[in-house]
Amino acid sequence: MSKADNPLNDPSKRAPETLLVHGGDKRTAFNETSEALFLTSGYSYPSSNHAERLFNNEIPGAHNYSRFANPTVDIFQERMALLEGAEAARGFASGMAAVTNAVMSQVKAGDHIVAAQALFGGCRFVVEDFMPRWGVSSTLVDGRDPENFARAMQPNTKVVFIETPTNPTLELVDIAAVADIAHAHGAKLIVDNVFATPLYQKPLQLGADLVTYSATKHIDGQGRVLGGVVLGSKELITGDVHTLLRQTGATLSAFNAWVLLKGLETLPLRVRQMTESAAKIAEVLGNHPKVNRVIYPHHKSHPQYDLAKRQMKAGSTLLAIDVKGGQEAAFKLSDSLAVILISNNLGDAKSIITHPRTTTHQRLTEEVRLETGVTPGLLRLSVGLEASDDLIADLLYGLDQI
Repeated sequence: MSKADNPLNDPSKRAPETLLVHGGDKRTAFNETSEALFLTSGYSYPSSNHAERLFNNEIPGAHNYSRFANPTVDIFQERMALLEGAEAARGFASGMAAVTNAVMSQVKAGDHIVAAQALFGGCRFVVEDFMPRWGVSSTLVDGRDPENFARAMQPNTKVVFIETPTNPTLELVDIAAVADIAHAHGAKLIVDNVFATPLYQKPLQLGADLVTYSATKHIDGQGRVLGGVVLGSKELITGDVHTLLRQTGATLSAFNAWVLLKGLETLPLRVRQMTESAAKIAEVLGNHPKVNRVIYPHHKSHPQYDLAKRQMKAGSTLLAIDVKGGQEAAFKLSDSLAVILISNNLGDAKSIITHPRTTTHQRLTEEVRLETGVTPGLLRLSVGLEASDDLIADLLYGLDQI
């Protein structure tokens, strides 16, 4: 048998770890091993007739301007689609650009959105403040009970938007149940899957129509570049999602796409170790006398533990710690840490702690923060690649200072 007969030529026969190294590869005549970086804004055409046919979309896979498509970005999009099990994907300049496109591309003036109230502050702004400016109303519900979505649906509801686990309180939303509700009313379900990562949760398999990621987080995983991605069916991605991207220009740069491709190669290794450490930290802090509660999806104390075990392959890399003593105690703990950094990023190789009440969720009213579980003593911890024993020792020292 020849190389051409090898079953592994079929990407569907490859494991995720293999896809993340080789998926979507398109080598040039130089047969480079690392993906080529195409830093070009435009492309030349062999003839005027070729240009005309290209702009009429009669030449598949060709490029006419890097705001629309770029060979390096193409590889990133294809690799992400293979990992996610999606028909197509589009890269964006940031995670918020991806979320904004996913939502805006599916609605028009007069439509209605139902969303979980526990959302990242920027995502909640898109739904609650930004979309109404364009005539799109919204209703926010407690996402922990699918029936809340059913009660909020209206005849003009076109989008249901959730993130699960939520940022920063790690609440869960039952994706399959909410997908059934959305589709029964003719609406699309959009899932922000950043916290779970594409390795541990597959929203499309559970019924979602579009999935979004801030590629800035685990996909890069080393604090270098911004990026985002929206994935789904070919019809949705090459239709409304691509059209809005093309016209608004929130394009992923070729350089950032190339860096993200390098990040994807090590994604399973990084996320696996980070997840193992996060689970250990949750166990150690779960019964600490200065901690009100530790929130981690695969910790048995999580109120939605059964759903977490059913919906997520693992608990992932983030946990929340609600310390006794409120904001003063939370600040004292954070300011005492020697290894863990204070920052608002997540999914990084470096462990990062943040106080959501005064950073990522400071724009919200205190009433809304408390309603969504963002208490004064809450800290969000993104676990990195440091030795778990060092991270535990660092946190225990910080708790001793309270």
